[in-house]
Amino acid sequence: MLYFLAFSSSFLLLYGVVRVSYTIWWKPKLQERRIKSQGIRGTPYRLLIGDMKEFVRAIQEAWSKPISLTHQIVPRVDPFTINIVQKYGNISMFWAGTTPRLVIKDPETMKEILLNKLGHFQKPPLNPLILILTKGLTTLEGEQWGKRRRIINPAFNLEKLKGMIPAFTTSCRKMVERWQKMANPQGPCEVDIWPELQKFTADVISRAAFGSNYEEGKLMFELQKELITLVLESMQTIYIPGFRFVPTKKNLRRRALDKEIKSMLRNLIQRKVNSMRIGESRVDDLLGLLLQYNNQSSAPGNASGTEDNGLSIEEIIEECKQFYLAGQETTSSWLAWTMIVLAMHPDWQEKAREEVLLICAKKEPNFEAVGHLKIVTMILYEVLRLYPPVIAQYQHTHKETKIGDISLPAGVDLVLPTLLIHHDYELWGDEAEEFKPERFSEGVSKASKDQLAFFPFGWGPRTCIGQNFAMIEAKIALAMILQNFSFDLSPSYTHAPYTVMTLQPQHGAQITLHQL
Repeated sequence: MLYFLAFSSSFLLLYGVVRVSYTIWWKPKLQERRIKSQGIRGTPYRLLIGDMKEFVRAIQEAWSKPISLTHQIVPRVDPFTINIVQKYGNISMFWAGTTPRLVIKDPETMKEILLNKLGHFQKPPLNPLILILTKGLTTLEGEQWGKRRRIINPAFNLEKLKGMIPAFTTSCRKMVERWQKMANPQGPCEVDIWPELQKFTADVISRAAFGSNYEEGKLMFELQKELITLVLESMQTIYIPGFRFVPTKKNLRRRALDKEIKSMLRNLIQRKVNSMRIGESRVDDLLGLLLQYNNQSSAPGNASGTEDNGLSIEEIIEECKQFYLAGQETTSSWLAWTMIVLAMHPDWQEKAREEVLLICAKKEPNFEAVGHLKIVTMILYEVLRLYPPVIAQYQHTHKETKIGDISLPAGVDLVLPTLLIHHDYELWGDEAEEFKPERFSEGVSKASKDQLAFFPFGWGPRTCIGQNFAMIEAKIALAMILQNFSFDLSPSYTHAPYTVMTLQPQHGAQITLHQL
């Protein structure tokens, strides 16, 4: 018996050693040999940490000092990736711990990945701490994602978005009035527009998502913001499986926030369902539309021709959390960089203002007016090109697959570097890093020469479902700001773009406002 126990213990110990050795050494080395045997160059594998030390060092060094007032922001924002590409080529590799990562900076190869016709690509495995923020549409894969997208999609069509314009103008009017009070007695005033625009987009998504319950939505979003801060803080340290369950002060606070947010949303959704049943609530906000189409999707003869069974209350809660994450951070980043860029280029600021005043005069823009703002649209696209809120797209091979002439094993991360592509001289010409809105005068396809050179909202089947929502919101906000203010950069502004989920101004966005 003792012999058997000793043998079993030795066998289990040996098995554990072999398993760990395979995971942290043999598997990465086999993946490296296979990838590099196809002519792909990159960094050598280093036990456990890969290139993470170099990645952190490059970021810390780049972010330690601002840059001059230029749009050549790639070396500051994403120094490690640009160094890898410059050293090893447009398809190159590095290591995220024990996982090989391929940087794919080739438009045709990126198209093949994003079309994902064989279904071999998924989002990289998510850190469980991210999933506490949302398990909404963007985190799903396969048929789960397809079903959820079919149910949510009708809520974002243009006709429904048209009904949300009053929510956009109301939120922007509140912000403009707040700025007018700051500037009124003293004349010009300095405002850090970064937190202001974050408040504005949070207010918009509160009204657009929850309608008459937007105040309750705002409270929920404040809790969500605290939760985001705690999650980002924890992700800056080495992830230890299971540590999130240890009852530390911050872990307990994260769980308490998650529980409170879900409880508030559950109550809000139930009240919305009850009021819709008795006809007291109009279906003119995202939550109402989601519940309406959710009911229709489970009815016979639904428009999609599918047998979707609708969403559970828990799934709707996760989508409501997703509204905030996707709808608030990205648009506030976009608008902040738009104002900074127009402050740097007063000639284009004036052209945009003239167009807005010609089309809207001093009236708040409506749906028809938004469609005629061509110069404003060109400016917004060019800012998205130079300062995309999300600087890269990520995919993962969950099974062996082939892209172009490259065969990839399972377990490889793919980085599609949006920021690098948007600033690429081969794709955009000698003035790739200059602010030239006129390049979009004939639309996106013409500007990008029908290549995958511009994809701030992603591309292919998983293109961002909220891109029209964001575009209308941004046009209305910029138009109303231009109607009421001219603006330039404050002497206290330092140009320091960096990424915290989205591309943000590291030291704020100090603008001098002049009331018109």
